[in-house]
Amino acid sequence: MSAKVENPWIQICPGIKRRTITTGASMYQMRAELEAGSRLPEHSHSQEQIVHVLKGRLRLLVAGGPHELGAGEAFYLASDVPHGIETLEDTTVLDTFSPPREDYLALDEKARTSAVA
Repeated sequence: MSAKVENPWIQICPGIKRRTITTGASMYQMRAELEAGSRLPEHSHSQEQIVHVLKGRLRLLVAGGPHELGAGEAFYLASDVPHGIETLEDTTVLDTFSPPREDYLALDEKARTSAVA
């Protein structure tokens, strides 16, 4: 019997890293750790997303408008909506996407294979 292989931590940008928790046919979930003062530049993607803050505080910039979220709060992002993040304090986020983030899954696989090599 082999030990469960943990998904790798992947740096998204300075001060922000993510790790896949699980994925299925129509959903994907990840944990993100964001250092205070880090920023995720504005971007968009075809997936719907739910951002759930587990601890800490951040400012979600959605189509130019700010939304401050603290522990226990969540925000829904529709497909292709431009958004970015300013991290106000060390923060942990649970992100759920539908459909799955195939780009993130491919990066996970690449990191796992290079760790073995």
